[in-house]
Amino acid sequence: MAASMQRVAKVLCGLSPSIFYPLRQSQPCLQRPLGRICPAISPYIPPSHSFCKAASLQDEDAAEALSRYKDRPWDYLESEEYIDRYGTSPVWAGYRRNHKGGIPPQKTRKTCIRGDQICGNPCPICRDPNVIIHHQNVKLLQQFISPYTGMVYDPTRTGVCMKQQKKLNEAINTARDHGLLPFQIPHVEFLGEDFSNSHDAVGSTPPPPSLTSGDTWYKWYGEIVPDENEVTKVKKTYKAYLK
Repeated sequence: MAASMQRVAKVLCGLSPSIFYPLRQSQPCLQRPLGRICPAISPYIPPSHSFCKAASLQDEDAAEALSRYKDRPWDYLESEEYIDRYGTSPVWAGYRRNHKGGIPPQKTRKTCIRGDQICGNPCPICRDPNVIIHHQNVKLLQQFISPYTGMVYDPTRTGVCMKQQKKLNEAINTARDHGLLPFQIPHVEFLGEDFSNSHDAVGSTPPPPSLTSGDTWYKWYGEIVPDENEVTKVKKTYKAYLK
């Protein structure tokens, strides 16, 4: 019996130390109080697969920030992350699109993201997942509207792809309909004169002409002289129906 135990000890000592490494590393974690470790932890799991709460706090904070910006995208423009990245400039300031040759194309690309594939230099909106187009995100929409003319900037100036530009136009129109964005109306001076009856096209309609017996509705109709041969043919065709 003692000899067999010595043989088992020699075999265990000859094994690779990598088998006992996970057990050695998991011993300090097992000695901690149960409240600080994950309840589903096992002594046979390597340390790289430990699901401790302290290690996943940063991931939870990042996921919470993304969900918060998804529900309230206008909060991102007031966050420190946005100020550190863009400052006071709009999101499209300083953007340069990759293109072949020295002359830029007349239109931007159709879209920057197709399925799981992303182009090399996405547009200012597609490159930042926190920049979400919404009709209530007024600060973002104002960056794409000229403060002097009130017109939406051309995508060749901002570099936005056509897919995001279409969403921008729809969001801007919706925001204007809801009263969140102002829009200019051409000014017309009122002279105080009444133009309602100054022209026949907008004036009162004249009464219809009264007809007497024997008069034609159109005056030129009575001046037409029919061809006698054609009249004879018609009378011969409809002789049975004429009285």
